Amino acid sequence: MQLGLMQSEVAEMFKVSADCITNWENNRNKPQINYYPSIISFLGYVPFELNTNTLSEKIFAYKCINGLSYKAFGKLLGVDASTIRCWEIDQGTPNKEKIKKLETLLTTKPLD
Repeated sequence: MQLGLMQSEVAEMFKVSADCITNWENNRNKPQINYYPSIISFLGYVPFELNTNTLSEKIFAYKCINGLSYKAFGKLLGVDASTIRCWEIDQGTPNKEKIKKLETLLTTKPLD
């Protein structure tokens, strides 16, 4: 690794196997979204492109930065995980009430 750490050391930090870290590094597997905030913090930057031009892109970016599953993000808005998934892939549009909640949530700083 560029930081001079062994995969086993990084794996211990993330509570995963060294093979998992190797697979992430070699793009054989992608980390689960719940690891994203720790990875971003560890690296000091976002290691993938996040567009925020559309509502669906903003939802995806917010989920990534905060490591939120569809279910966890849905709980923040009082909707089902499948609803979040539909919004994220542009197969549905939130009603006015949910758009207002989304706008408020998406303009706040990331969760701790």
